Amino acid sequence: MKLQLIRNATLRLQYAGHVILIDPDLAPAFSRRSFTGRSPNPMVELPIPIDQILHDVEFVVVSHLHQDHFDTVAYEVVPKHLPLICQPGDETFIHEKGFQDVMPLESSYTWQGIQFKRIGGHHGTGEVETIMKNVMGMMIQARGEPTIYWAGDTILCDEVRQAISDYAPDVIVTHSCGAMWPDSAGERWLIVMDADQTIETCRIAPPHTMIIATHMEALDHATTTRGDLRKAAELAGILPQRLAVPSDGEILTIEISAH
Repeated sequence: MKLQLIRNATLRLQYAGHVILIDPDLAPAFSRRSFTGRSPNPMVELPIPIDQILHDVEFVVVSHLHQDHFDTVAYEVVPKHLPLICQPGDETFIHEKGFQDVMPLESSYTWQGIQFKRIGGHHGTGEVETIMKNVMGMMIQARGEPTIYWAGDTILCDEVRQAISDYAPDVIVTHSCGAMWPDSAGERWLIVMDADQTIETCRIAPPHTMIIATHMEALDHATTTRGDLRKAAELAGILPQRLAVPSDGEILTIEISAH
């Protein structure tokens, strides 16, 4: 498999002979509102042109409808005929944007020999999770390919721990920017993993598992940089071969581990 981090949560996945686009956020830099007053979002440009991102894409995954995962540019430029999976409840909105082949991922779905299994998560806690609403992660499996757990927009929680225990994935993709969101009293709460939770994910994962940290340095409510995470990993004794922190546009090639 080859996994290319585009920007934030957007990925191009070459897997089992097919190209999958995950959570397309394709907006120009500084074209959306700021979350904190620090900077308009996204804070960086796409690393490659949109036509290159979309080249040969055959299948689309939309984990939830926040603009940094499925934005107004993606509504327009992602081909409407492509099969697309989303979380239940989002399919009506996506149909209204003109997409023709939309499948809500209730439990599992198989396309071209690739199985997608829905995994739960928590996009924050308490009142903030209610504001953020539901999200999903997924386990991706195919014969002859590494098992991928794409955790999605979640903090480290019981569902994440259970998925890692149940599936012993070869690869775990985390969202690790430490983004925070305020509750009604103005107190800010973690809504995705930060450095500490990413390091803990490394510790609870099987020894053969590679963790790939994404969703970093693109949004102004983030609190954890790539440098922060690399420093935390070094202090924790976690090697780069175990925890990859790719740059925007970087392509990782991963083979099945012998285990």
